[in-house]
Amino acid sequence: QVHLVESGGGLVQAGGSLRLSCAASVGTLNIYEMAWFRQPPGKEREFVAADRWSGQSTNYADSVKGRFTISRDNAKNTLYLQMNSLKPEDTALYSCATRYGSNWDYWGQGTQVTVSS
Repeated sequence: QVHLVESGGGLVQAGGSLRLSCAASVGTLNIYEMAWFRQPPGKEREFVAADRWSGQSTNYADSVKGRFTISRDNAKNTLYLQMNSLKPEDTALYSCATRYGSNWDYWGQGTQVTVSS
């Protein structure tokens, strides 16, 4: 069982930055993949970014490439999402998830990000 707790969300103006954190209850060194997803108001959840084997491979949604950076600190068992140049369309509930195989097994409750224009 992996317990995930996100933090760092808030209200920010367009063009601003936020850093989200996802603290895991287990060591993250051996977690195959950790990722961020988001669910905008009234829309389906969508993929944002993923980190595989602590930086060996990262993947981003086209909508956030060049603006968001995912990273993992295994010493702190924490996943991060640095978000720069935020846009109103980035407004969403951001959640982290982990998997050891093909399925996303564990999810956090999420942290709200609101970007004002």
